[in-house]
Order: sequence, then structure tokens, then C-alpha cells
Amino acid sequence: MFSALKKLFPARDREAELDQHLQELRQRLPVPLFWLFGKTQSGKTSVVKYLTGADQAEIGQGFRPCTRHSRLYEFPTAEAPLLTFLDTRGLEEVGYDPAEDLARFNEQAHVVLVTVKLMDHAQERILQHLRTLRQARPERPVLLVLTCLHEAYPQQQHPQPYPYGEPGDAARIPEAVQRNLQAQRQRFEGLVDQVVAVDLTPPEEGFTDPVYGGSVLKQTLVEMLPAAYRQTLLALDEGMKGLQDLYARRAQPYIVGYTTLAGTAGAMPIPWLDLLILPGIQTRMIYHIAELYGQPLTPTRYAEIVSTLGAGILFRQATRELLKFIPYVGSVAGGVLAAASTYALGKAFCYYYSAVHKGHVPQSDELRRYYREQLEQARKHWHQMGTPPPGEPHS
Repeated sequence: MFSALKKLFPARDREAELDQHLQELRQRLPVPLFWLFGKTQSGKTSVVKYLTGADQAEIGQGFRPCTRHSRLYEFPTAEAPLLTFLDTRGLEEVGYDPAEDLARFNEQAHVVLVTVKLMDHAQERILQHLRTLRQARPERPVLLVLTCLHEAYPQQQHPQPYPYGEPGDAARIPEAVQRNLQAQRQRFEGLVDQVVAVDLTPPEEGFTDPVYGGSVLKQTLVEMLPAAYRQTLLALDEGMKGLQDLYARRAQPYIVGYTTLAGTAGAMPIPWLDLLILPGIQTRMIYHIAELYGQPLTPTRYAEIVSTLGAGILFRQATRELLKFIPYVGSVAGGVLAAASTYALGKAFCYYYSAVHKGHVPQSDELRRYYREQLEQARKHWHQMGTPPPGEPHS
């Protein structure tokens, strides 16, 4: 069937059609947009690094200018994004005017993240522009993230366990921190909804907890996000747990991103349509994985791995399309199957390339077993999490 379809449409036309469909699908994805608001060197990059797991070089290359004063970072890729960060620069400069950014991003941004160094009290221009943002959309949550706590207690480790925000723990907070924390709370009163204190430092700086307060930051953001957008952050967080291998950690966001895209395509209630889209999504995912592992994706290797996984892939694709003839329930089930099979395929390619890095090629039955395990786990996860309602774009 795929061969027949390929003969009907030239490769260039197929790619153009796929790009058009993917653009439409991206409008439906529940991708949270965090508006980073703060001075240069206030800890914005550290927050992005913690939330995404990307390194500083990747983050620096990922940001792209989008207005005169702002730049946008779609993680892990603009083609299959999971999280989006808008970084507004020049806030402390006299000439900054938030009107252009508000006109473009006011309705899109879900949470404003204001980053301020704990000991930096020169925040007049930040406050001025933050008032404008707050007035433009008062119901949007604003989180004040106080950073660089260690500057208040140099040459010392952070107080453990994390004491900020817990009733009765104030006695364990260093006096200098308490004093500055209170001053910043008063300064931003009425402009922010919550305050989180963090200290995200490189391991070489010697702190026993280099992501101090990070889990509190992530949990607070999950609670602040609209319900449909929380799952994206949770899915990324869940997928990264227990991954020690550097290549696997780098590949995981791509797998989750393309899986979300595939689940959205699979949930579309038009039978057979995603047979044109899903192979394109999965091929692009595998291309990125191969690139991350430094392994060229040749047609021979691709066919070799997919054929090893067996005819079960085609059977699942046919099952997913037949399910769509059942109103609504079929679309939801089709979305779950599309997401689960894409996730399992991505993990199987990671498993294969990881073995190649170690000097051997996995046995066929070993690779099939791993694929089935990942498919079952993904099916359970996506069934519990659900997929975007068919035909309803996320705003």
C-alpha cells in the first residue's frame, strides 16, 4: 500500500504536503509557553537548562530572534516542540517598549517567569514593565524565581532539607536570606502570584545539591499551567527519569515531542489520513535520533531495523485506522496507538544505536522484545494521559 501511495505522488509533493499537515498539527499541540522576564545574568538560562535538560550550548543555539527585543526557543525542535521559552532582553535599558512583545505573545504565553537575583534590589525597570504585562492579562499566573541564594552565605552549603515555603522552617534559613527574601516579596507584592527560591549551579561549583529548589520550581509550574498543558511537562519529566546514558537523555525529548505529534495525528477522526502523515513523523524522529547518536540513517539500516520489529507495526497501523470508524472513542484509541507505536519505535532505535556504540548489533528477538515492552508501557501511559481532543486546536 505504501509503495502504491509513493508512486501516486512525487517525493517533493509528498514532503510539501507533509509539511503542511505538520504545521496544522502543531497548532493543536498543548505546548506551554513560558515568558522569561528578568535582567541579563539573572538565571534565565539556568532555569531553561533545568527544565529541559539541554546544555548551555544547545540553549544558546536554540534561541532565535522573533522581535526587536525578544527571542524564542522551541525545545527540543521547532518541528516537534514540547516547551517554548520567550526571552525578553533589554528590560533594564531605557529604550525598551513591551508593546511589540505584548501584541505578539500576550495571548500565547501561559506563565510569566520573573527571574531576580536574591541580592539584586535594583529592579525599577523590571517592575515598570511587569506592571504592563500584569495589566494586559491579569489572570495569567506570574512566578517570581529568586536565584543565586548562595551569594547570601558564601563558602557555605545550602540549608537542608529545603526550608523555603515550609511553615516552621524559617529558623533554618540564613538571616541574610530571610532579610533579602522579605524585601523582594514586598517589592513584587501584587505583581506575582507565587515566589520560589532556587539555586541552580554547575556541578563544578561544589554544591552538594546543584539543583537546589528545582523540584519545587517544576511542581509550582505544573500547578500554574492550564490542565491541558501540564501533561507535556509531566511527560517530559517522567521520560527523563532513570536515564543515565547521555545519548538516551538527549534523544528522549525528541521521542516525546514526535510522540505527541503522532498522537495528535492519530486522534484526527479522518480514517486513513494519518497513514500519509505518521510515517513522515516517525521517519523525521528517527533521523534526529540517528543524528544525535552520530550514526548515518541509511535506507538499508532503516529497513533492517523496521523489518526486524516485524509485521506487527503494519497490523497496528491498520487497526488504528479501522478504530476511527467508531465515533470519538475510535479517535481517542487511534491517538493512543499512534503515540505508543511512535514512542516504542524511537526507543527501539535508541536501543539499537546504543548497542552499536558498545560494539555489537542486538539480536532480532532481543530488539523485538524491547520494542514490545516499550509499546506496552507507552500504551498504558498514553491511555492514562489521553490525547488532545480531535478537531479542537489548543490555544
